[in-house]
Amino acid sequence: MGDGRPSGAVYLRLVGLGAAIGIPAALVAALFLTLIHELEHWLWPDSPPWYLVLGLPTCGALIVLAARRLLPGDGGHSPLGGLSTTPTPPRYVPGVALAALGTLGFGAVLGPEAPVIALGSAVGVAVSRLYRAAGDQGTAMLSNAGSFSAVSALFGGPIVAGMLLVEGGVGIGAALLPALLPGLVAAAIGYLIFVGVRDWPGLDAPGLAVPNLPEYTGVHLYDLLVAIAIGLAAALTVTGVRAVATRIERLDAWPVVVLGGAAVGALALAGDALGADSQDVLFSGQTSIATVVETNSTRLVVVLLVTKFLAYAVSLGCGFRGGPIFPAVFLGVALAALAVVWFDTSPTLAIAVGAAAGMAAQTKLLFSPLIFGALLVGTAGTDAVPAAALASATAWLATSRLENLQEGFRGQGRRSS
Repeated sequence: MGDGRPSGAVYLRLVGLGAAIGIPAALVAALFLTLIHELEHWLWPDSPPWYLVLGLPTCGALIVLAARRLLPGDGGHSPLGGLSTTPTPPRYVPGVALAALGTLGFGAVLGPEAPVIALGSAVGVAVSRLYRAAGDQGTAMLSNAGSFSAVSALFGGPIVAGMLLVEGGVGIGAALLPALLPGLVAAAIGYLIFVGVRDWPGLDAPGLAVPNLPEYTGVHLYDLLVAIAIGLAAALTVTGVRAVATRIERLDAWPVVVLGGAAVGALALAGDALGADSQDVLFSGQTSIATVVETNSTRLVVVLLVTKFLAYAVSLGCGFRGGPIFPAVFLGVALAALAVVWFDTSPTLAIAVGAAAGMAAQTKLLFSPLIFGALLVGTAGTDAVPAAALASATAWLATSRLENLQEGFRGQGRRSS
């Protein structure tokens, strides 16, 4: 290939290596997700007492602080920066894994996607070092291959993972597709490790699933209007979360991590005192999506929205290490749950619309959130896809506009000073 890209023979070997990387990267992801799942079950009883709700996030913050200060790599990148596809050196793996365990297993409000991507990337980098002819671009390709093999199970397979790759690199133009092919192949192979092939059932790794959704059939005008409203509300909500988290991050002092852990626990206790389940306030929200759309009380939905909003902002800004997407998805679904309570909107539509809106507002991507929302509801929500598209588009447009306004205000502030 021209323009510094690998030659044809080298590129074909990179594609083959991408397919091979898919297996160990998926195994690493499955091991990590299972470890998080088991840690949660070991630490958290069904109805945890107040001292665990307050104490465990604080203890997790201490673990994160130790990982960031004592191990290389700062425990991974800050979740406020969004998802990163920067290659992860293998020597960063202990710090990334330990910081993620202290974050995810101990109740902080972040998701597993960022550490899973980093661990998969480290597998790709390790393989590229064995294959020394890969070069810098080959290393980046194989790093992406490992990342998206590892993350494919979280987002329902290689389709969303591949679209994340495409949207994240759309500025590259026509050169994008050859650069992404090893990653897409790895994502497909990696997903087979989770779902299995024919008589082999695959790994029983915990993932995101919303069972027993009622079928949504027919598209109504008011559902499309609800989708637009949810997209706008999600953009305002997630932008607000980032604004609060940015202010917290600017404090930049080590006690902020520990105080942040205590604050997350205190918010969960406040939600519990107001009638919500503390476990729905804590964690990424992956397992609470069905719960929030089944809540038939406006007051309880609002309690979950407010406490999750604040706990998410604190977790994003105080120094925990995890992914930013799934809590935003939960907030989007919680906003849509208000439409279920007020207008008897289908919960299946609410999940598709809310997930697409929340993910679009956080990632500032357009098609990946739509595909994720559609996959989340499966065949029960096929007719909800047009509404999810409107929600994703509205959230994307509103988030972009809000960011432009914020930049304008900051520019005026700098000129006046």
